[in-house]
Amino acid sequence: MPYENQDTATTQAPTSPTAPPPESESARTRTGYARLFAVGEFRAVFLAHALSLLGVVVSEIALSVLVYGLTGSALMSALVFALGFLPYLVGGTLLAGVADRFPARRVLVLCDLVCAGCVAVMVLPGVPVVVLLAMRCALAVVSPVFQGTRTATLADVLGDGEPFVLGRSLLRIVSQSALLAGFGLGGVLLTAVTPRDALVITVGTFLASAALLRLGTRWRPARAATGSALVRESLAGAWQLVVDRRVRALLLLFWVPPMFAVAPEVLAAPYADQLGSGPIGLGLLMCAMPVGAIMGELYVGAALRSATRDRIALPLVCVALLPYLGYALRPGLGWSLTLLLPAGVASAYTLGLDQRFLEAVPPELRGRAMTLNTAGLMTVQGVGMTLAGVAAEFAGARTTVVWAGALGTACCVLLVLSASRRAGWTSCV
Repeated sequence: MPYENQDTATTQAPTSPTAPPPESESARTRTGYARLFAVGEFRAVFLAHALSLLGVVVSEIALSVLVYGLTGSALMSALVFALGFLPYLVGGTLLAGVADRFPARRVLVLCDLVCAGCVAVMVLPGVPVVVLLAMRCALAVVSPVFQGTRTATLADVLGDGEPFVLGRSLLRIVSQSALLAGFGLGGVLLTAVTPRDALVITVGTFLASAALLRLGTRWRPARAATGSALVRESLAGAWQLVVDRRVRALLLLFWVPPMFAVAPEVLAAPYADQLGSGPIGLGLLMCAMPVGAIMGELYVGAALRSATRDRIALPLVCVALLPYLGYALRPGLGWSLTLLLPAGVASAYTLGLDQRFLEAVPPELRGRAMTLNTAGLMTVQGVGMTLAGVAAEFAGARTTVVWAGALGTACCVLLVLSASRRAGWTSCV
């Protein structure tokens, strides 16, 4: 993708990548999340994000059903979901330089088109299962580049301060909501159409997202155009980030808690079976933490000041996994939900981390930093799911959740102590 200036002919003159967009009088008078929607570019990014996420969730369900129908193998069907995590590390490290060396809008649109093309291949009749899984891997390789570029672009669209933090929070809320709505929608959709027809709909969501980003966002120049090899540049940027003690401490704060937090969700099926709660109980256990996360994000983002969010971030990291210890009391379904809901609420600590991370990363590395963060987050969750599954084979689901809470809390406390020393977060501890 050579650097071209032809896009400038159809857009306004570019502004500084870090300069906040001008606000109207009505935008300045709004508070909380509402003011974000006064920015036209954010509306386009928000809607594109919702469409692409819904497409991803529906495609995962449709593809898993399609693969199971072709093979009759539960393992092959499960691989559809596993392959959504593993290739993130490849895209997030070897291709991270794309986010900074090319104009952001071009990267975002091209990623959506690649995703649409991959799903279009899945739709073709007679495609072998190995090709279906390869296309799933390709989607996962592209995803961290897309998400990292989009996150870095939020700072260009909204500015570097509190609007960026709220914008990031709102996209996370959409992600959690898409999981809740997408699985339900996918299940209902597959009662009316075939898996391949559902995949056709996914192609449409990716194309719609690409159109929204192309027409609804402003062209901006690349942050760090360079002539060096892409992979070398990506790895060099990743190394520059992880050797910075402050950035490294913040990355670990983003990554480590979710690695332990996934245990109750990944073990929800066997635990629901132990409780004898059936499919309804399983659904409730799967929904409890996402619902809590949405509640936490909305309250912390809308009701608390930036300084308050900063102060409570590290304490929330320390207590986020403590509710898991309640599984030692052998709770029934109702009490299990009561434990999982506040664990989801506590995940709102990420609002306090976002601004710190943005400030710690040099502007020319911002795209690579956000891509690396996304790739690391998905990778450690995949590792956490695997470890939880292995542990549950020997210790059982309930005991595994308890140990995830205990070990996770210990690790989080150590991370907080490290952040207080290395990330300059002395105001919070």
